[in-house]
Amino acid sequence: MTTTGAGLPGADLRERVRAFIETDRFQKFIVGVIVANAILLGFETSKSVMARFGGLLHFLDQLALAIFVAEIAVKLYVYRLAFFKNGWNLFDFAIVAVSLVPSSEGLSVLRALRMLRALRLISMVPSMRLVVQALLGSLPAMSSVIALSVLIFYVTAVMATKLFGERFDEFFGTLGKSLYTLFQIMTLESWSAGIVRPVMEVFPWAWLFFVPFILISTFAVLNLFIAIVVNSMTEAHKAGDAAEAAEKGPPADVSKELRALRDEIAELRRELAQRTEAGRP
Repeated sequence: MTTTGAGLPGADLRERVRAFIETDRFQKFIVGVIVANAILLGFETSKSVMARFGGLLHFLDQLALAIFVAEIAVKLYVYRLAFFKNGWNLFDFAIVAVSLVPSSEGLSVLRALRMLRALRLISMVPSMRLVVQALLGSLPAMSSVIALSVLIFYVTAVMATKLFGERFDEFFGTLGKSLYTLFQIMTLESWSAGIVRPVMEVFPWAWLFFVPFILISTFAVLNLFIAIVVNSMTEAHKAGDAAEAAEKGPPADVSKELRALRDEIAELRRELAQRTEAGRP
């Protein structure tokens, strides 16, 4: 039997480590390190702070990275190959791996990617995981809505280019410009004073084109996206509640009734056995 240096069986030690890393205290500690590291990385954007505390911030950043690496190493020891079967574990592994890539002055992008560590909060906080799972679960249902949006944008962009492109080259001179302008109109960002009213000074009837586009793209299609996401989150909540209920088992009152029923059956069996013995010659 394989044993560790402490004399405990290897499997027993692994179970002890598993129980430790799955405790709420350990999970909260990792969440605290993630939040603290994100705040420190924010301080690094200040030149004055870096001038005074740059060495300390760098040390704390390396300490946080060491904790994340140790956490991943411990999980690999505990879960072994099963570690890679969990999508959230792969997410954490990828983020920590990116942080380990050495950066230099010519690779400022890699230094900026360290901020991705803050995204580990998604995998550590159950409510955030639920939201992300709901968003991912809604993607298949969104395909038809996305296709509808693309079709609407393409048709209206071609029409806008032909209708307004000659006089308003900045907004509708090409298909690409028209697509971008229509996207800006859909977000309702400076759509009236910045785009539509100048167009209406030349084409007074232009509102007949833009108002229906806003009603369809902003209020109809976007609400379809919201409805799909809300429905997916509702289903994710139900699935999570069902899984939690299955783990907890039946409620306490049901368990008591089952135990009482078993006791009654056992008592009936004893009485039946006594009567059978009493009826023998």
